[in-house]
Amino acid sequence: MVLTFETVLGLVAGSLTTLAFLPQVVRTWRTRSTADISLVMFLVLCSGIALWLVYGLVRGDWPVIIANGLTLVLASTILFFKIRHG
Repeated sequence: MVLTFETVLGLVAGSLTTLAFLPQVVRTWRTRSTADISLVMFLVLCSGIALWLVYGLVRGDWPVIIANGLTLVLASTILFFKIRHG
């Protein structure tokens, strides 16, 4: 992977959007409470993130692959707790 300006920009942007999910995952994990989280929103969000991951894989775009792979794990964790704990 060549670290061009565009690659670094993508990695920084992806890191910030991925890290934005971390506080919600930690809170959901600790409290097991998902009452205020929309199931439909997280189903749509996880679907969109999965498609971005596929897009990154098709294009070989590592910042998109890394960011969306990690974000999908975090968002899916919240979705799992929402489905399991309502």
